[in-house]
Amino acid sequence: MMKFFNHIRNFDWILSGSAILLTIFGLISLYSSSLSREDFSNFSKQIIFLVLGLVFMFIFSLIDWRLLKNNPYLIVALYILGLIALAGLFVFAPETRGTKGWYRLGGVSFDPVEFMKLVLVILMAKYLSLRHIELYKWREIILAGVYFALPVALIFRQPNLGSALVLIALWVAVMLVSGIKLRHFLLILAVGTLIFSLGWTVVLKDYQKARILSFVEPELDPLGIGWSQLQSKIAIGNGGLLGQGLGNGTQIQYGFLSEPQTDFIFAGIGEEFGFLGILALFLLYFTFIFRVIRLAITAESNFPRFFAVGFAALIFFQVFVNVGMNLGLLPIIGLPLPLVSYGGSALIFSYMGLGILQSIKAHSS
Repeated sequence: MMKFFNHIRNFDWILSGSAILLTIFGLISLYSSSLSREDFSNFSKQIIFLVLGLVFMFIFSLIDWRLLKNNPYLIVALYILGLIALAGLFVFAPETRGTKGWYRLGGVSFDPVEFMKLVLVILMAKYLSLRHIELYKWREIILAGVYFALPVALIFRQPNLGSALVLIALWVAVMLVSGIKLRHFLLILAVGTLIFSLGWTVVLKDYQKARILSFVEPELDPLGIGWSQLQSKIAIGNGGLLGQGLGNGTQIQYGFLSEPQTDFIFAGIGEEFGFLGILALFLLYFTFIFRVIRLAITAESNFPRFFAVGFAALIFFQVFVNVGMNLGLLPIIGLPLPLVSYGGSALIFSYMGLGILQSIKAHSS
């Protein structure tokens, strides 16, 4: 019993608290966006997802993180399982809005991309903890890139541009932190730019091109692809300093704001809670990411350090892109707001990652 209480005492409660408050913030917004439709099923399911996430967080915190560090075969097995799950989508997943991205299990969907995100953070932590001093060699850089290229190709094929870019950003972040040479990094950027240029004409589908073009000038198609971004900016502008109040946001309640529970939940929060609500949201994200980076700085070895940095980069990039989408500063690429938007897979695997971070904190104290 004393061991159990010592484990709880060693938790970073500020880290977990900020994550839970972010999810509660999302639940309040989900409740509001459910009022006009009188359908609270997503709200109810998100509460269940939160409970499951907390359970998994606690279970993963009890497992010594060194189990991952010392079992490379387990990590490889998880990676292969993730690839199989991604490939299986093309066979078993129903097509939704032209995308095969989720397995349907009754009334619940499972997104293997969220599983793969966490697995890649673990995989890179293991790989870089062993090879970071050899990243001056192209062979090591390319091998690290291959680990990401396989899932990115499968995710892009769904097609899911947003999640593919998240994994690319994660790879860039961990490469930078691991000490890659500047000339190597610049050459990679040049090659990436060339690939994107070729991809624009050969790989990108028309709707993906339209989303990028609508970012440049959404007024070109205000009732089509530009609608969501225009309405999002209107919603945020309506919020003012204090917001319209819970359940009083006109863009949300009258259905002008598309996807107010997922991609555009930030705009919904801005309309009903105003600038102060957005400020509170940013403060919680800053606290969360700061505590993760602090854990990386104080980590006893490279594996927990790289895991924490990778996890922080994963959360930061998704927040950055989602907020940019909502403000009209970035193209709409379908990325939810981590820990806030509706979605069981994303929420549960985020709390699993948080459980590993708590394991690092508890078992290193």
